[in-house]
Amino acid sequence: MIKNSYNIFFPTPDFLSRPSFGIDISDESLKYIQLISDRDGIRASKYGEKKIPPGIIEAGRIIDPEKIQEILMSLRKAALEAIFDYEIIEETKDDLDLQVVAIPKGIIESYLAVFKDCDILVHSFELEAQAIARSVIPKGDTGTYMIVDFGEKRTGIFIISHGVVSFTSTLDVGGVVLNKMIQKNFKVGFEEANKMKKEYGLERNAPNKEIFSVLLNSVSILRDELVKHFTYWDTHKDEEGRGNPSIKKIFLCGGDSNLIGLADYLSVSMKTEVSMANVWVNILDTEKYIPTIPLKQALSFAAAIGLALGDFENE
Repeated sequence: MIKNSYNIFFPTPDFLSRPSFGIDISDESLKYIQLISDRDGIRASKYGEKKIPPGIIEAGRIIDPEKIQEILMSLRKAALEAIFDYEIIEETKDDLDLQVVAIPKGIIESYLAVFKDCDILVHSFELEAQAIARSVIPKGDTGTYMIVDFGEKRTGIFIISHGVVSFTSTLDVGGVVLNKMIQKNFKVGFEEANKMKKEYGLERNAPNKEIFSVLLNSVSILRDELVKHFTYWDTHKDEEGRGNPSIKKIFLCGGDSNLIGLADYLSVSMKTEVSMANVWVNILDTEKYIPTIPLKQALSFAAAIGLALGDFENE
C-alpha cells in the first residue's frame, strides 16, 4: 500500500517509465491504446486503429511480416512446438485448479520477431478472452458471465466465471456477413450496405421490415450458437458431478455489437439479460471524466484496453 500511494503522489517521470500499451491484432485490423495513471485513477491517453489489408494475416498467422512491420512502425511515428502459460484458479489441500493456455510456438515467434524488428518491447501475450474480460467485468466480481465479441468477420463467445475464462468458442459470423446479405438482397454496394445496416439494424417496424428479415437470417445463427453454449454450460458437470454456476448476464462488445436492436433481440429470444459492455468499468468514473474515445468505437477496443489494464492490476 505504501508503494502504491507513493507512486500516485510521486509518480515516475514520463521519460523514465515505460508506457502501458495494449495492442489487439486481428486479421482485419490493429487497435492500440495507452493507459496512464494519475491522482484521479486510470484513464486513456493515446489510441488508434489501423486497417490490415487482406492477405497479410490469415487465421491469426502472419503471412507478410514486412507489411505488419510497416504498420507497427507507423504507430511509433503517430512445449518445443508450443508455448504454455498457466494461472492458478483455486488451490486446496488436495487439489490445484489451473487455467492452461497453449499457443503454437511458431505463431508466438512470428509476432515477437515483427515487434523486435520495430524496436517495440513486448511485455506479454494473453488470451484475447481474458483481456476482454478484464476490461468489461467489474474488478473483484466473481459472477459468471457470457461475453459476445461481435467483430467484422467472426464472433468470439466466452464464458467467464470467478474472473477466469472457463470456455471459449469462435463463430464465423460477423458484420461483414450482414453487409453481404444486404448487398445481395437490395442490389447495393458494400459501403451502402454497411450504411443501411448501421442506420436500420434490427428495428422491427414497417419501414424497416425487409432489412429486419434479411438480417434476422444471419443473426439467428448467432443466437442459436449462443443458446447451444448456454445450454451446454448449464447442463455440464465436472468429474465430481458438480454443476456450473448460472450465467448471470451476457455482455456485447466488438465493432459490430452496436447493431441497433441486437441486445434486445438476444435478450427476448434467450430470456436472459443482455447489455452493451462498459469497457471503462475498471478504468474511470465517466461522471467525472469523459473518455476521448466515443462509446460505440470503444466497444471495439475491449481487448486492447484489457491488455493495457494488466499493468495496473496490483495497484
